[in-house]
Amino acid sequence: MADGMERFRVLVIGGYGFFGRRLANRLARIAGIHVIVAGRDAAKAQAMAASLLSPGGDITSEGIALDIDAADVVTRLRAIAPAVIAHTGGPFQSQDYRVAEAAIAIGAHYVDLADGRRFVCDIGRLDAAASAAGVLVVSGASSVPALSGAAVERIAADLDHVDAIDIGINPGNRTERGLATVRAILGYCGSTFDVRRDARVQHTTGWLRPRRVTYPAPVGPRYVSDCDVPDLELLPSRYPSARDVSFGGGLELTVLHWGMSVLAWLRHVGVVRDWRRHAGWLKRASDLFLPLGTAGGAMHVVVRGRTGGMAVERRWFLVALDGDGPYVPTLAAAAMVRAMKEGRLARRGAMPCLGMLSLDDILAESHGLAIDTVGL
Repeated sequence: MADGMERFRVLVIGGYGFFGRRLANRLARIAGIHVIVAGRDAAKAQAMAASLLSPGGDITSEGIALDIDAADVVTRLRAIAPAVIAHTGGPFQSQDYRVAEAAIAIGAHYVDLADGRRFVCDIGRLDAAASAAGVLVVSGASSVPALSGAAVERIAADLDHVDAIDIGINPGNRTERGLATVRAILGYCGSTFDVRRDARVQHTTGWLRPRRVTYPAPVGPRYVSDCDVPDLELLPSRYPSARDVSFGGGLELTVLHWGMSVLAWLRHVGVVRDWRRHAGWLKRASDLFLPLGTAGGAMHVVVRGRTGGMAVERRWFLVALDGDGPYVPTLAAAAMVRAMKEGRLARRGAMPCLGMLSLDDILAESHGLAIDTVGL
């Protein structure tokens, strides 16, 4: 088997974490890649690397200790010499761009799974440096805005005019959930943020305003509530005719979803300043409900518009069963790495992951998973 130095080297930061290990497993399906699993614990990184299986046996891997907060991180990364750095160590809402800047400094491409609105939308501040270095820096190669944006682009392709876009995600209650994900969700629970509604910018509060969405069987009807994601800022710019752009996140169990609404109200009225500091015990409390519900989750994208003078509504659903929902946020990143390896992305600079991958590109990375899509 070829040595790792002869292969396309991909460093997965947080590679044994909740999303990192799933991305590493997806990358193992790409021929000719050398996967470097990185995290603070060398033993965990090595164990994860050793567990990777390639369908064709065409993979090499290694696990290393790496602290992205260390003063010598650029020196360490230069010695590792990755072609791409894939950053999965969220939550991104409270992070700066040190990893992306380090990638630029060593001349490596960069991709992350960020869904934090400011983190993704402001990545363009690195555009000049990335362009000068001849590398591609992409933020938000995840469920949002990459997958959601690709779905909107697909179902709105033949519309003359886009009037409204609605997106939502509701995971199965029995699906594994990571602490970083819980912290990210709690970050906007009860916070106020901008949305486009009735053709103007308005304020809304995270996890208030519950509404029901009916997903294809076996998922069925579930609640979603307003959540703060990059799409709320990026899609109005991409589709300026849209009067309404909304995003809802939900929990399968009604008691947990409405519990989040109570938490949101307590923060909104000032009883609690920030629920993120309580993420540990709140996750433990929610884990008590794990035996309930299902391991099936879903995502929806609805676009309303006009074509040929007629009003139309287009719907697209993704359904993930058997606990495979947590793979969905990794699919776009895997597709991005594949495109980088195959030299299909000539763009250089720093930008959100919107309009860079087709829906087919992203969904191709779900091969072998209990993930399916329905378009109505």
